[in-house]
Amino acid sequence: MTSTQARHTRRAVLQAAVDAGARCANADPDLWFRADDEPDADWQTRRTTAQRICAGCPARAACEELALRNGDGEPDTDELVRAGYTGLELAAIRTHQEQRLAAAVAADQDTDGRQLRDLTVLVQTEVISSTDKRQDGSRRSLTRVQTEQNQLVQMLTARIDELRSARRARAGWGVAA
Repeated sequence: MTSTQARHTRRAVLQAAVDAGARCANADPDLWFRADDEPDADWQTRRTTAQRICAGCPARAACEELALRNGDGEPDTDELVRAGYTGLELAAIRTHQEQRLAAAVAADQDTDGRQLRDLTVLVQTEVISSTDKRQDGSRRSLTRVQTEQNQLVQMLTARIDELRSARRARAGWGVAA
């Protein structure tokens, strides 16, 4: 996977590429992170070793993109290596690609999950507002207001059930009970 391909790939695919082909999979994870109060000379040696491992890794582009989307690295702290870059380098790249990364992170969000959350909020808002509408003494009859609100809540609830069932089916859970 090239860097350009990685930029246009969803998070789950990037993670699968890293999980399947990263050279670091069997290495000690501590190699990529600076220990608390570790002397600079010791960290530089370990950092160089980690960067050499990353240099020939077939999952490097996917790892880099995940690191950038995750916000790994700080602009003032040399504390890790990811995809062959130090935390300082990752922070600089992230700053340079801020708009692209924001769009990628937004695209990575679970669309169904976001819809479920939004629909649930709508149902809750409608139920709460129904109490307010009954108390405000509007001109329409209470029966008509309640009927309309019940229909809306039923429609929203049905859509929530559809989304949940579809998500469960995609995840291999079968049909929702």
